[in-house]
Amino acid sequence: MSLSQSVRRGGGTLLALLVLGGAAAMLSDDLRGRAIDFGRQHGLLPKAEGGADKAASGADVRNSRPTGGGRPGAGAAVAVTVMEVQPHPSKIRFEGVGIVQPLATVAIKSRLDSQVVEVGVEEGAKVKAGDLLLRLDDRTLRAQLAQIEGQIAKDDAQVEQAMRDLARFEDLLERKIGTQVQRDTAATTLAGLKAQREADFAQKRNIETQIGFTEIRAPIAGRIGSITAKMGAVVRAADTTPLMTINQIEPIYIAVGVPQPLVADLREAMLKGEVPVSAVSGSATETGTVAFIENTIDPATGTLIAKAKMGNARETLWPGAFVRATVTLGVDPQALTVPLAAVQNGQDGHYVFIADETGRARQVKVEVARGDGDDVVIRKGLNPGDRVVTSGQLRIINGTPIQPRGAGNGASPSPGGGKRPRNGEADANRPAPGGRQG
Repeated sequence: MSLSQSVRRGGGTLLALLVLGGAAAMLSDDLRGRAIDFGRQHGLLPKAEGGADKAASGADVRNSRPTGGGRPGAGAAVAVTVMEVQPHPSKIRFEGVGIVQPLATVAIKSRLDSQVVEVGVEEGAKVKAGDLLLRLDDRTLRAQLAQIEGQIAKDDAQVEQAMRDLARFEDLLERKIGTQVQRDTAATTLAGLKAQREADFAQKRNIETQIGFTEIRAPIAGRIGSITAKMGAVVRAADTTPLMTINQIEPIYIAVGVPQPLVADLREAMLKGEVPVSAVSGSATETGTVAFIENTIDPATGTLIAKAKMGNARETLWPGAFVRATVTLGVDPQALTVPLAAVQNGQDGHYVFIADETGRARQVKVEVARGDGDDVVIRKGLNPGDRVVTSGQLRIINGTPIQPRGAGNGASPSPGGGKRPRNGEADANRPAPGGRQG
Protein backbone atom coordinates (compact mmCIF):
# COMPACT_ATOMS: atom_id res chain seq x y z
CA MET A 1 0.00 0.00 0.00
CA SER A 2 1.37 3.39 -1.00
CA LEU A 3 1.88 6.25 1.49
CA SER A 4 -0.94 8.29 0.00
CA GLN A 5 -3.38 5.41 0.32
CA SER A 6 -2.41 4.86 3.96
CA VAL A 7 -2.93 8.53 4.71
CA ARG A 8 -6.33 8.57 2.97
CA ARG A 9 -7.54 5.50 4.91
CA GLY A 10 -6.01 6.29 8.28
CA GLY A 11 -4.38 9.41 9.48
CA GLY A 12 -5.38 11.39 6.38
CA THR A 13 -8.96 11.71 7.56
CA LEU A 14 -7.81 13.13 10.89
CA LEU A 15 -5.51 15.58 9.11
CA ALA A 16 -8.35 16.81 6.90
CA LEU A 17 -10.60 17.38 9.89
CA LEU A 18 -7.89 19.34 11.65
CA VAL A 19 -7.31 21.58 8.66
CA LEU A 20 -10.95 22.13 7.75
CA GLY A 21 -12.21 22.41 11.36
CA GLY A 22 -9.76 25.12 12.34
CA ALA A 23 -7.55 23.16 14.72
CA ALA A 24 -4.66 23.69 12.33
CA ALA A 25 -4.85 27.38 13.18
CA MET A 26 -3.32 26.53 16.55
CA LEU A 27 -0.14 25.30 14.82
CA SER A 28 2.70 27.52 13.77
CA ASP A 29 2.61 29.18 10.37
CA ASP A 30 5.34 26.79 9.09
CA LEU A 31 3.57 23.58 10.16
CA ARG A 32 0.25 24.83 8.89
CA GLY A 33 1.69 25.58 5.47
CA ARG A 34 3.29 22.12 5.25
CA ALA A 35 0.03 20.46 6.24
CA ILE A 36 -1.89 22.32 3.53
CA ASP A 37 0.74 21.39 0.91
CA PHE A 38 0.63 17.73 1.96
CA GLY A 39 -3.17 17.66 1.78
CA ARG A 40 -3.28 19.11 -1.70
CA GLN A 41 -0.58 16.79 -3.00
CA HIS A 42 -2.45 13.71 -1.83
CA GLY A 43 -5.91 14.88 -2.86
CA LEU A 44 -7.15 15.53 0.69
CA LEU A 45 -7.77 19.22 -0.03
CA PRO A 46 -9.04 20.79 -3.29
CA LYS A 47 -6.60 22.50 -5.58
CA ALA A 48 -6.65 26.30 -5.55
CA GLU A 49 -8.17 27.89 -8.65
CA GLY A 50 -5.66 29.26 -11.11
CA GLY A 51 -2.93 26.82 -10.10
CA ALA A 52 -2.40 24.59 -7.15
CA ASP A 53 0.97 26.00 -6.20
CA LYS A 54 0.39 29.64 -7.00
CA ALA A 55 -2.42 31.29 -5.08
CA ALA A 56 -2.70 29.43 -1.77
CA SER A 57 0.51 27.53 -1.23
CA GLY A 58 2.03 26.83 2.13
CA ALA A 59 4.57 29.51 1.46
CA ASP A 60 1.75 32.05 1.04
CA VAL A 61 0.26 30.96 4.34
CA ARG A 62 3.61 31.11 6.09
CA ASN A 63 4.24 34.62 4.83
CA SER A 64 0.75 35.94 5.70
CA ARG A 65 0.20 37.91 8.96
CA PRO A 66 -2.97 39.08 10.74
CA THR A 67 -3.78 42.70 10.03
CA GLY A 68 -5.97 43.61 12.98
CA GLY A 69 -6.93 42.78 16.57
CA GLY A 70 -4.77 42.49 19.63
CA ARG A 71 -2.26 44.95 21.05
CA PRO A 72 -0.24 46.87 18.46
CA GLY A 73 3.28 45.80 17.80
CA ALA A 74 6.35 47.77 18.68
CA GLY A 75 6.22 49.83 15.51
CA ALA A 76 2.44 50.25 15.16
CA ALA A 77 0.94 53.67 15.95
CA VAL A 78 -2.14 53.54 18.18
CA ALA A 79 -5.03 55.77 17.17
CA VAL A 80 -6.08 57.95 20.14
CA THR A 81 -8.20 61.02 20.70
CA VAL A 82 -6.48 64.08 22.08
CA MET A 83 -7.51 67.57 23.13
CA GLU A 84 -5.44 70.69 23.61
CA VAL A 85 -5.86 72.21 27.05
CA GLN A 86 -6.21 75.96 27.28
CA PRO A 87 -7.00 78.15 30.31
CA HIS A 88 -10.56 79.41 30.55
CA PRO A 89 -12.83 80.86 33.29
CA SER A 90 -14.45 78.23 35.46
CA LYS A 91 -16.84 78.72 38.38
CA ILE A 92 -15.69 77.32 41.70
CA ARG A 93 -18.63 75.59 43.28
CA PHE A 94 -19.69 72.61 45.28
CA GLU A 95 -22.84 70.56 45.13
CA GLY A 96 -24.63 68.89 47.98
CA VAL A 97 -27.97 67.60 49.12
CA GLY A 98 -29.99 70.39 50.68
CA ILE A 99 -32.96 70.10 53.03
CA VAL A 100 -35.75 72.63 52.60
CA GLN A 101 -36.70 74.32 55.86
CA PRO A 102 -39.39 76.96 56.51
CA LEU A 103 -38.16 80.42 57.33
CA ALA A 104 -40.38 80.33 60.43
CA THR A 105 -42.73 77.78 62.00
CA VAL A 106 -45.47 78.83 64.43
CA ALA A 107 -47.58 76.34 66.37
CA ILE A 108 -50.97 77.94 67.09
CA LYS A 109 -52.37 77.22 70.56
CA SER A 110 -55.17 78.62 72.67
CA ARG A 111 -54.20 80.91 75.55
CA LEU A 112 -57.42 80.36 77.47
CA ASP A 113 -60.11 77.75 78.07
CA SER A 114 -63.05 78.21 75.74
CA GLN A 115 -65.00 76.77 72.84
CA VAL A 116 -64.43 77.25 69.10
CA VAL A 117 -67.32 79.19 67.57
CA GLU A 118 -65.78 80.03 64.18
CA VAL A 119 -63.06 78.62 61.90
CA GLY A 120 -61.87 81.35 59.57
CA VAL A 121 -59.60 79.37 57.19
CA GLU A 122 -59.50 76.12 55.29
CA GLU A 123 -56.92 73.43 55.94
CA GLY A 124 -53.81 73.95 53.83
CA ALA A 125 -54.73 77.56 53.06
CA LYS A 126 -52.23 80.30 52.41
CA VAL A 127 -52.67 83.09 54.97
CA LYS A 128 -51.34 86.57 55.55
CA ALA A 129 -50.24 88.03 58.85
CA GLY A 130 -53.34 89.18 60.79
CA ASP A 131 -55.85 86.87 59.10
CA LEU A 132 -58.49 85.42 61.44
CA LEU A 133 -57.89 81.73 62.04
CA LEU A 134 -60.24 80.81 64.91
CA ARG A 135 -62.76 82.61 67.06
CA LEU A 136 -63.50 81.39 70.59
CA ASP A 137 -66.54 81.94 72.78
CA ASP A 138 -66.04 85.25 74.61
CA ARG A 139 -69.44 85.71 76.34
CA THR A 140 -68.15 84.90 79.82
CA LEU A 141 -65.27 87.30 79.45
CA ARG A 142 -67.50 90.09 78.18
CA ALA A 143 -69.78 89.61 81.18
CA GLN A 144 -66.77 89.93 83.43
CA LEU A 145 -65.76 93.05 81.55
CA ALA A 146 -69.16 94.61 82.13
CA GLN A 147 -68.91 93.71 85.80
CA ILE A 148 -65.55 95.34 86.25
CA GLU A 149 -66.67 98.43 84.36
CA GLY A 150 -69.54 98.76 86.86
CA GLN A 151 -67.07 98.43 89.70
CA ILE A 152 -64.94 101.18 88.20
CA ALA A 153 -67.99 103.45 88.01
CA LYS A 154 -68.65 102.77 91.70
CA ASP A 155 -65.01 103.55 92.44
CA ASP A 156 -65.34 106.89 90.68
CA ALA A 157 -68.35 107.81 92.79
CA GLN A 158 -66.64 106.82 96.01
CA VAL A 159 -63.54 108.79 95.10
CA GLU A 160 -65.63 111.88 94.43
CA GLN A 161 -67.39 111.52 97.80
CA ALA A 162 -64.10 111.02 99.59
CA MET A 163 -62.71 114.14 97.95
CA ARG A 164 -65.72 116.18 99.19
CA ASP A 165 -65.36 114.74 102.72
CA LEU A 166 -61.68 115.63 102.77
CA ALA A 167 -62.45 119.20 101.70
CA ARG A 168 -65.03 119.60 104.51
CA PHE A 169 -62.72 118.23 107.20
CA GLU A 170 -59.94 120.56 106.04
CA ASP A 171 -62.33 123.49 106.28
CA LEU A 172 -63.45 122.47 109.77
CA LEU A 173 -59.85 122.05 110.83
CA GLU A 174 -58.99 125.57 109.64
CA ARG A 175 -61.91 126.99 111.67
CA LYS A 176 -60.79 125.00 114.70
CA ILE A 177 -64.04 123.07 114.73
CA GLY A 178 -62.79 119.73 113.46
CA THR A 179 -59.79 117.72 114.56
CA GLN A 180 -56.61 116.74 112.75
CA VAL A 181 -57.51 113.06 113.12
CA GLN A 182 -60.74 113.51 111.19
CA ARG A 183 -58.88 115.30 108.41
CA ASP A 184 -56.21 112.58 108.17
CA THR A 185 -58.83 109.82 108.15
CA ALA A 186 -60.63 111.46 105.26
CA ALA A 187 -57.37 111.78 103.31
CA THR A 188 -56.53 108.11 103.89
CA THR A 189 -59.98 107.02 102.77
CA LEU A 190 -59.56 109.00 99.53
CA ALA A 191 -56.19 107.47 98.80
CA GLY A 192 -57.56 103.95 99.40
CA LEU A 193 -60.48 104.51 97.07
CA LYS A 194 -58.16 105.82 94.32
CA ALA A 195 -55.94 102.74 94.66
CA GLN A 196 -58.98 100.47 94.45
CA ARG A 197 -60.04 102.25 91.28
CA GLU A 198 -56.57 101.69 89.74
CA ALA A 199 -56.76 97.97 90.60
CA ASP A 200 -60.15 97.73 88.95
CA PHE A 201 -58.76 99.44 85.86
CA ALA A 202 -55.97 96.83 85.75
CA GLN A 203 -58.54 94.06 86.05
CA LYS A 204 -60.43 95.60 83.16
CA ARG A 205 -57.33 95.63 80.97
CA ASN A 206 -56.68 91.98 81.86
CA ILE A 207 -60.18 90.96 80.81
CA GLU A 208 -59.89 92.97 77.59
CA THR A 209 -56.62 91.15 76.84
CA GLN A 210 -58.29 87.78 77.37
CA ILE A 211 -61.11 88.83 75.07
CA GLY A 212 -58.44 89.56 72.48
CA PHE A 213 -57.22 85.95 72.90
CA THR A 214 -60.61 84.73 71.72
CA GLU A 215 -59.67 85.89 68.22
CA ILE A 216 -56.73 83.78 67.07
CA ARG A 217 -55.02 85.49 64.14
CA ALA A 218 -52.06 84.51 61.98
CA PRO A 219 -48.82 85.98 63.42
CA ILE A 220 -46.92 85.42 60.15
CA ALA A 221 -47.66 84.83 56.49
CA GLY A 222 -47.42 81.26 55.25
CA ARG A 223 -49.36 78.06 54.80
CA ILE A 224 -51.25 76.18 57.45
CA GLY A 225 -51.57 72.43 57.72
CA SER A 226 -54.27 70.38 59.40
CA ILE A 227 -56.67 72.09 61.82
CA THR A 228 -57.19 69.93 64.88
CA ALA A 229 -59.91 72.09 66.49
CA LYS A 230 -63.15 72.17 64.52
CA MET A 231 -66.30 74.13 65.14
CA GLY A 232 -67.65 73.49 68.65
CA ALA A 233 -64.47 71.92 69.96
CA VAL A 234 -63.43 72.82 73.49
CA VAL A 235 -59.84 74.06 73.74
CA ARG A 236 -57.73 74.62 76.81
CA ALA A 237 -54.62 76.58 77.50
CA ALA A 238 -52.96 73.47 78.93
CA ASP A 239 -53.34 71.49 75.68
CA THR A 240 -50.00 70.40 74.21
CA THR A 241 -51.28 69.65 70.71
CA PRO A 242 -51.36 72.79 68.54
CA LEU A 243 -54.61 73.83 66.92
CA MET A 244 -52.71 74.30 63.64
CA THR A 245 -49.20 75.06 62.40
CA ILE A 246 -48.12 77.84 60.05
CA ASN A 247 -44.96 77.44 57.95
CA GLN A 248 -43.48 80.49 56.29
CA ILE A 249 -42.34 79.27 52.88
CA GLU A 250 -41.91 82.53 50.94
CA PRO A 251 -39.02 83.09 51.32
CA ILE A 252 -37.67 79.77 52.52
CA TYR A 253 -34.42 78.24 53.75
CA ILE A 254 -32.27 75.47 52.29
CA ALA A 255 -29.80 73.88 54.69
CA VAL A 256 -26.66 72.56 52.96
CA GLY A 257 -23.74 70.73 54.57
CA VAL A 258 -20.47 72.39 53.56
CA PRO A 259 -17.41 70.08 53.70
CA GLN A 260 -14.88 71.23 56.27
CA PRO A 261 -12.07 71.85 53.71
CA LEU A 262 -14.33 74.38 51.96
CA VAL A 263 -15.47 76.31 55.04
CA ALA A 264 -12.61 78.83 54.77
CA ASP A 265 -13.39 79.40 51.07
CA LEU A 266 -17.07 79.93 51.87
CA ARG A 267 -16.35 82.43 54.62
CA GLU A 268 -13.95 84.32 52.35
CA ALA A 269 -16.58 84.42 49.62
CA MET A 270 -19.19 85.73 52.09
CA LEU A 271 -16.84 88.54 53.13
CA LYS A 272 -16.53 89.62 49.48
CA GLY A 273 -20.29 89.76 48.89
CA GLU A 274 -23.35 87.61 48.34
CA VAL A 275 -22.74 83.93 47.67
CA PRO A 276 -25.23 82.65 45.07
CA VAL A 277 -27.01 79.34 45.58
CA SER A 278 -29.24 77.40 43.20
CA ALA A 279 -31.52 74.51 44.10
CA VAL A 280 -33.07 71.99 41.72
CA SER A 281 -36.34 70.36 42.71
CA GLY A 282 -37.75 68.21 39.95
CA SER A 283 -37.73 70.32 36.80
CA ALA A 284 -37.77 73.64 38.65
CA THR A 285 -34.77 75.69 39.77
CA GLU A 286 -34.79 78.32 42.50
CA THR A 287 -32.01 80.78 43.21
CA GLY A 288 -30.96 82.65 46.32
CA THR A 289 -27.97 83.55 48.47
CA VAL A 290 -26.32 82.21 51.61
CA ALA A 291 -28.02 83.88 54.58
CA PHE A 292 -25.79 82.59 57.39
CA ILE A 293 -23.69 79.67 58.54
CA GLU A 294 -23.90 77.79 61.82
CA ASN A 295 -21.28 78.44 64.48
CA THR A 296 -20.13 74.82 64.89
CA ILE A 297 -18.88 72.11 62.52
CA ASP A 298 -20.59 68.79 63.09
CA PRO A 299 -17.79 66.42 64.23
CA ALA A 300 -19.81 63.38 63.18
CA THR A 301 -20.09 64.43 59.52
CA GLY A 302 -17.27 66.97 59.19
CA THR A 303 -19.65 69.50 57.63
CA LEU A 304 -20.85 72.98 58.48
CA ILE A 305 -24.51 73.81 57.91
CA ALA A 306 -25.05 76.83 55.68
CA LYS A 307 -28.57 78.16 55.20
CA ALA A 308 -29.51 79.87 51.97
CA LYS A 309 -32.56 82.08 51.65
CA MET A 310 -34.54 81.36 48.48
CA GLY A 311 -37.33 83.55 47.08
CA ASN A 312 -39.67 80.62 46.32
CA ALA A 313 -42.33 82.85 44.78
CA ARG A 314 -43.74 79.86 42.86
CA GLU A 315 -43.61 77.64 45.96
CA THR A 316 -41.55 75.03 44.14
CA LEU A 317 -39.60 74.34 47.33
CA TRP A 318 -41.58 72.61 50.06
CA PRO A 319 -40.51 72.15 53.69
CA GLY A 320 -38.86 68.81 54.35
CA ALA A 321 -37.95 68.13 50.70
CA PHE A 322 -34.47 67.12 49.57
CA VAL A 323 -32.99 69.14 46.71
CA ARG A 324 -29.72 69.30 44.80
CA ALA A 325 -28.09 72.54 45.90
CA THR A 326 -25.15 74.25 44.22
CA VAL A 327 -23.13 76.93 46.02
CA THR A 328 -20.89 79.09 43.83
CA LEU A 329 -17.84 80.36 45.69
CA GLY A 330 -16.17 82.33 42.88
CA VAL A 331 -14.57 82.10 39.45
CA ASP A 332 -11.14 80.72 38.53
CA PRO A 333 -10.16 82.78 35.47
CA GLN A 334 -7.29 80.52 34.35
CA ALA A 335 -8.51 76.98 34.94
CA LEU A 336 -7.00 74.04 33.02
CA THR A 337 -9.56 71.26 32.66
CA VAL A 338 -9.48 67.80 31.11
CA PRO A 339 -12.17 65.12 30.82
CA LEU A 340 -12.55 62.94 33.87
CA ALA A 341 -11.90 59.87 31.73
CA ALA A 342 -8.47 61.21 30.75
CA VAL A 343 -7.16 61.05 34.33
CA GLN A 344 -5.78 57.66 35.33
CA ASN A 345 -4.83 56.33 38.75
CA GLY A 346 -1.44 54.82 39.47
CA GLN A 347 0.70 53.87 42.41
CA ASP A 348 2.11 57.40 42.54
CA GLY A 349 -1.27 59.13 42.18
CA HIS A 350 -3.11 60.62 39.23
CA TYR A 351 -1.58 60.87 35.78
CA VAL A 352 -2.50 61.58 32.16
CA PHE A 353 -0.97 60.78 28.77
CA ILE A 354 0.01 63.64 26.51
CA ALA A 355 1.12 63.53 22.88
CA ASP A 356 4.71 64.82 22.69
CA GLU A 357 6.47 66.37 19.70
CA THR A 358 7.90 62.98 18.63
CA GLY A 359 4.47 61.42 18.14
CA ARG A 360 4.66 59.25 21.23
CA ALA A 361 2.61 59.05 24.41
CA ARG A 362 4.21 60.51 27.49
CA GLN A 363 2.92 59.82 30.99
CA VAL A 364 2.63 62.97 33.13
CA LYS A 365 1.78 63.08 36.84
CA VAL A 366 -0.94 65.61 37.67
CA GLU A 367 -2.61 67.06 40.75
CA VAL A 368 -6.38 67.35 40.63
CA ALA A 369 -7.89 70.47 42.21
CA ARG A 370 -11.64 69.85 41.92
CA GLY A 371 -14.39 68.69 39.63
CA ASP A 372 -15.77 70.73 36.75
CA GLY A 373 -18.94 69.02 35.55
CA ASP A 374 -17.78 66.02 33.53
CA ASP A 375 -14.23 67.37 33.63
CA VAL A 376 -11.67 67.96 36.36
CA VAL A 377 -9.56 71.02 37.04
CA ILE A 378 -5.82 70.30 37.06
CA ARG A 379 -3.86 72.26 39.66
CA LYS A 380 -0.37 71.04 38.72
CA GLY A 381 1.26 68.95 35.99
CA LEU A 382 -0.11 70.40 32.75
CA ASN A 383 0.72 73.51 30.76
CA PRO A 384 -1.44 75.45 28.30
CA GLY A 385 -1.14 73.90 24.86
CA ASP A 386 -0.49 70.31 26.05
CA ARG A 387 -2.36 67.71 24.02
CA VAL A 388 -3.96 65.28 26.46
CA VAL A 389 -5.09 61.81 25.41
CA THR A 390 -8.80 61.53 26.18
CA SER A 391 -9.57 58.06 24.77
CA GLY A 392 -7.51 55.01 23.91
CA GLN A 393 -5.38 55.16 27.05
CA LEU A 394 -5.83 51.45 27.76
CA ARG A 395 -3.89 50.57 24.59
CA ILE A 396 -0.84 52.69 25.30
CA ILE A 397 1.98 52.96 27.78
CA ASN A 398 4.69 55.53 28.29
CA GLY A 399 6.54 55.89 24.97
CA THR A 400 3.98 54.14 22.74
CA PRO A 401 3.77 55.61 19.20
CA ILE A 402 0.35 57.21 18.76
CA GLN A 403 -1.72 58.65 15.96
CA PRO A 404 -3.62 61.60 17.52
CA ARG A 405 -7.09 62.62 16.47
CA GLY A 406 -8.28 66.01 17.70
CA ALA A 407 -11.35 66.45 19.90
CA GLY A 408 -11.34 70.22 20.18
CA ASN A 409 -9.71 72.63 22.60
CA GLY A 410 -10.63 72.69 26.24
CA ALA A 411 -13.71 70.45 25.99
CA SER A 412 -14.36 66.80 26.56
CA PRO A 413 -15.43 64.64 23.60
CA SER A 414 -19.01 63.51 23.73
CA PRO A 415 -19.79 59.78 23.54
CA GLY A 416 -20.90 60.20 19.94
CA GLY A 417 -17.78 62.13 18.92
CA GLY A 418 -17.19 65.82 18.30
CA LYS A 419 -17.05 68.53 20.89
CA ARG A 420 -19.07 68.85 24.05
CA PRO A 421 -19.74 72.49 24.99
CA ARG A 422 -18.52 73.46 28.42
CA ASN A 423 -20.82 75.02 30.95
CA GLY A 424 -18.00 76.78 32.77
CA GLU A 425 -19.13 75.77 36.26
CA ALA A 426 -16.73 73.94 38.50
CA ASP A 427 -17.84 71.39 41.08
CA ALA A 428 -15.70 71.70 44.20
CA ASN A 429 -17.14 68.66 45.97
CA ARG A 430 -17.08 66.31 42.96
CA PRO A 431 -14.85 63.35 43.89
CA ALA A 432 -11.53 63.36 42.14
CA PRO A 433 -10.54 60.22 40.18
CA GLY A 434 -9.95 57.41 42.60
CA GLY A 435 -12.55 58.71 45.04
CA ARG A 436 -10.31 61.37 46.68
CA GLN A 437 -11.54 64.90 47.08
CA GLY A 438 -9.40 67.38 45.19
